[in-house]
Parts: sequence; structure tokens; C-alpha cells
Amino acid sequence: MQIHLTAAAPSDVRLHARVVNQGQALSGLDATLVEGAAVSKFSGRAGQTFEGFATVDGAVKRIAIAGLGEADAADRRANCERAGAALTAKYLVSGETAMVLDLGGAGLSADDAAAVLLALRLRAWRHDTYRTRLAADKRPSLTTVHVTGAPEGTAAAWEREAALAKGVEFTRNLVTEPANIIYPATFVAACEKAFEGTGVEITVLGEDEMAKIGMGALVGVGQGSERESKLLAIRWNGGAAGDKPTVFVGKGVTFDTGGISLKPGPGMEDMKWDMGGAGAVAGAMLVLASRKAKANVIGVMGLVENMPDGKAQRPGDIVTTMSGQTVEVLNTDAEGRLVLCDALHWAQGQYDAARIVDLATLTGAMIISLGNEYGGMFANDDMLAAQLTAAGQTSGDKLWRMPLGANYDKLIDSPVADMKNIGPREGGSITAAQFLQRFIKDGTPWAHLDIAGMVWSNKPGHTWDKGATGYGVRLLDQFVRDVVEG
Repeated sequence: MQIHLTAAAPSDVRLHARVVNQGQALSGLDATLVEGAAVSKFSGRAGQTFEGFATVDGAVKRIAIAGLGEADAADRRANCERAGAALTAKYLVSGETAMVLDLGGAGLSADDAAAVLLALRLRAWRHDTYRTRLAADKRPSLTTVHVTGAPEGTAAAWEREAALAKGVEFTRNLVTEPANIIYPATFVAACEKAFEGTGVEITVLGEDEMAKIGMGALVGVGQGSERESKLLAIRWNGGAAGDKPTVFVGKGVTFDTGGISLKPGPGMEDMKWDMGGAGAVAGAMLVLASRKAKANVIGVMGLVENMPDGKAQRPGDIVTTMSGQTVEVLNTDAEGRLVLCDALHWAQGQYDAARIVDLATLTGAMIISLGNEYGGMFANDDMLAAQLTAAGQTSGDKLWRMPLGANYDKLIDSPVADMKNIGPREGGSITAAQFLQRFIKDGTPWAHLDIAGMVWSNKPGHTWDKGATGYGVRLLDQFVRDVVEG
């Protein structure tokens, strides 16, 4: 969707929309529209819409109104997003190709206005590449929005939010593509293309290189696949030369069959999005590079495909990680932690990180715990946990902190190796986090985000349709804005 800020509305656009606060008088509208809104009990609550028709300058116009909620609401930004998203949801497949959106008269700040536009664009994202027989009335038609009445400063605010939208859309594309299209090598290629001209530094390791430096855990996960595993690092140096980088690490299992510990068939097609953590890291890095963030940030992604080939690792195998610690693989479907442990160790050796945050669709147990409302957070540092929680509240990518502790840690001790890759059924998300913590160097602030219930949705949300949500991109960008850029 193209969004243009303009002083005057094009005369040939039929659909005109405005946003209003709850309880605000509908001034400047045809009396019939005002009465119709009252009869329809339109009050302007957040996300509420009303539509009518009026003759303007001799032409019939389609008039839409979206509610912003109460002007002094604590969640004003979220309400602004609901208003923008509601307009897109209503008119995306309406047959209208353009909309004039009036942002004047509601007392919006520049950031509020940018929030309306961000949600307007995010809700418009669709992935119809392979739908060759989609009915005409189901195809997106709305492609252009002309924005009038924007408050001063909106252009700069929208430039920043447009970069955010670009990153979220990139992540959604990666997560949505099927595994025969996005696998480790093509994930890397997609990133190389997306980051052209941004000034980032890209490092790629293949299987032979990873094997030579001892990444037995990561390489072991992918050894049953014909697709070569990769390690991808994207470095953005936008901060001061002496500042330590913030490092984001993502799990990128581009398809997860479970390996020899094969998953049940029903629902296995969803495992194309088991690379949602890596997808979020890639999208966040694209945001930071696109908006020229004043921060030093590195995104590291471990990319593998977990398949049950004759060469695949077996339950009971013991692998040696890059750290030198050994792991008894009791279940090959607990593979994400094996990918992350080597990626985390490599990142700490390669970069002198100020802090590390990893993201992974790691455990089904997290969905049992938190459903699809929060990502689970585990952290060894209270300040980092508080900063991430705050970033989640602001961005809408919410987090809930979960516990770590010695009593959980001993549940993954192995009688034949340093540790096993699964614990008991109870506390499955916690023991997975305890596993990862064993690969974090003392003194390094670290947080693990288990986002298994968040990267894909079976129902529409405020800023997404069914499918990939892009969860994590907004969270990481907000964290960088708040903590790293200050």
C-alpha cells in the first residue's frame, strides 16, 4: 500500500475517510450522514467504523468514519492503530483503489498520526502469490491512500514507521513462504537482496565452515536434510565506534518434521514457520538499517531444515557443541535449542556483546502456558527483562516473564553427557531456557524469548489478517529505540 501525505485531496477519489475521537461532534458532514451515524450508534470508540454516502461538488462520495477512542486514553497509540487498521480491514477488498484520509480535527500528535498510518499499511499485507483462482471480490483493491490534515511532524514520524512496516512485511513474507521456497540458502538470498544498498555487513557460514569450528549441535540438526544449513549474521554499525553491539539471535528451522522423532502428520504443514525467530531478527535488522538507527546491532540466525533422512541424527546420539559441552539428544524434535546453543556461543565469541536477546518458536509448552497473547521471556538480568517488557507494552508485541532456577536446571543433567536436550514433560519451556542459559557467558545480560504462540495466527488481529503476524520485529525495534538509542 502506498501512503502519500498531501495538502489537497485528489478530486477523482470516491472514498473519503476521517478519524474522530469518542464523543466528538461530526462537524462538516452532511446532516444525513450525521443522523445515520447516530442511528447506527456510532460513538467513535476505538476501531468502530461507520459508512455513508453523500453528494460532494456534484459527485457521490463514499464517506467513512473510524473511531479513535477517548482522546486522553492511556492506550492512545494502540487506539490510533485500531482506527487505521479498521479502515483497511473494511475497504481492502471493497473495489475502491484509493482513499483520501483526513487526519485533521481530532487533535492527533505526529506520533499518533503515524500510528494510524502504520496500522493502515500493516493490515493491508496479504500473501496471495500462489492464489491463481482468487475471486475478483476477494482480491485486494485498495492500493493508495492520500493523507490530508496531518499534524506538523507527521512526515518524519511516518518515515520512521514506514521503515518499521517494511521490516514487518519482510518477516511476514519469510514466515509465510512454503519450505520448498524458503530454506536456509534461499533465506540467506532473500536477506542479501532485501539489504542491498543499506550499508550492512553480511557474513554467511556453510556447513563445512561450521563443522570446522565445532558446531556439532547445529550441523547435527540439519544432517538429515538435502538442504545445506547456514549461519547468517547481519551487522548494522549505526552507533558510536566504541559502543558494544546489541546482539539478536534467531532460531531458523525452515521446516521441522521432528526428524527421527517424527511429529504427527496433522498440522505438520505449519512447521514452515518454525523459523519465525530468525524471521523476526531479519525483519528487525531491516528496520534498523532502513531507518539508519543510531545503534550498533547484530542479527545472527541459525538456519537449518530438520528432516528424517537415513543420515539424520538419532535419539540417543551425543553431539559436541562449539562450546565443548556435550549433549545427549533424547528427542530430535527438541532441535531448536541445539541450533541456538551453537549460534549463541559463536555470537559471543565473535562479538563483544553488550546484551544478547534470542527469539525462537521453541516449545509447544509455551502455547499451553500463555496461549497466543504473550511471548514467554526468560532472563538472567532484571534490567534487561524490564526493558524488554516495556518495549513489548509500547509496541504491542507483549511479553510475560517466566522463571529460571537451579532446581529446573538439574532436570536436564544427563548420566552420559554434560546435558540432555529435553527434560521431563513438566516445565518444558523452562528447561529449554535452562539449556540455553548453559551457553551464556558469565556477566552477559541475556534474554530468551519463546514466541511459539505468537508468529502465526489462525484469526485476524488488529494489524494482521490470518497467518503470519510479524511478531518480534516491532518489539526489537522499540527496544533499540528505548534502550540503545535512548
